[in-house]
Amino acid sequence: MEIIAFGVQSDEKPLIEKAFAGHHDIRCLDVFLNEDTAPIAAGHEIISTSVNADLNNRVLQTLAAGGTQMIAQRSTGFNNIDLEVAERLGITVARVSYYSPYSVAEFAWSLAMAINRRIVRASTRTRDFDFRLDGLMGRDMHGRTVGVLGTGKIGEAFTRIAHGFGMNLLGWDVAENPACLELGMDYVEKERLFAEADLISLHVPLLPATQNLIDASALKNMKNDAILVNSSRGGLIDSQALVDELRKGRFTGVGLDVYEAEAGLFFLDKSLEIVVDDTLARLVTFPNVLVTSHQAYYTEDAVGQIIDTTLQNVLDYKAGRRSDNVLVPSAPKS
Repeated sequence: MEIIAFGVQSDEKPLIEKAFAGHHDIRCLDVFLNEDTAPIAAGHEIISTSVNADLNNRVLQTLAAGGTQMIAQRSTGFNNIDLEVAERLGITVARVSYYSPYSVAEFAWSLAMAINRRIVRASTRTRDFDFRLDGLMGRDMHGRTVGVLGTGKIGEAFTRIAHGFGMNLLGWDVAENPACLELGMDYVEKERLFAEADLISLHVPLLPATQNLIDASALKNMKNDAILVNSSRGGLIDSQALVDELRKGRFTGVGLDVYEAEAGLFFLDKSLEIVVDDTLARLVTFPNVLVTSHQAYYTEDAVGQIIDTTLQNVLDYKAGRRSDNVLVPSAPKS
């Protein structure tokens, strides 16, 4: 049986093919699953998708009509999938509920330090043999305060690095993490965290309750010289409100590995096209904003774990087993 994997990056392809060898034939496509590409899946019982796939009602209807019965998503997030429609159509949906938290935590710190120490600007200068230090002054992280919104596995890994820097630790979450408490984290209301933190990093899932968690009010409550990093989900930040505050000259810097309207942009080459998203176009013009293309998870370790789990999800489906990765179990079609 052949499986189609949509949205496969060139670095991922050999890893996927190697993992699936001896189990199932797999065809890797670099196109993302959406309304235009869904017909490609016709005749395939199982497909695999990336986080930037658009699995809306129409796409799921097309997949079901073509015989697809199982979707194995290669990500933790699943806000791109209409689970109610999938359940109604009898399509099993599984995700990767866990992979290396260090990949994202370390990248979030890479963004924070690149902003703090003006590394991108410095690199650009030295390529032109401009070795001045004007405008490159940063700050010690030691002794300053970090605010971590979301202290699950990734938030904990981020906090451990902050502890290594010798920072004061503030946290906000629906439940306190004992490991973070042992490190000396003080759990506070998010309003206090916004007001006191020199560095704020987001590690919460995108849910209705967290949509625009960083809104205009939260941004206004932050220090003028704060650093804000988002390596979780773009919808956690009201991007237009962020632009409004940046235009006032606020914040030492902002690091964004995700963007709320990234679908159809991230993972693609748009360098020869006109980008019509005015908010994103404005964000990338600020000298204190660093935007990357949803790559925090993109390490050999994390991607390898994602692929292995995806394969196991497929094997479990074929064997009739159900794991914690299953979002929509097998069910007869109505």
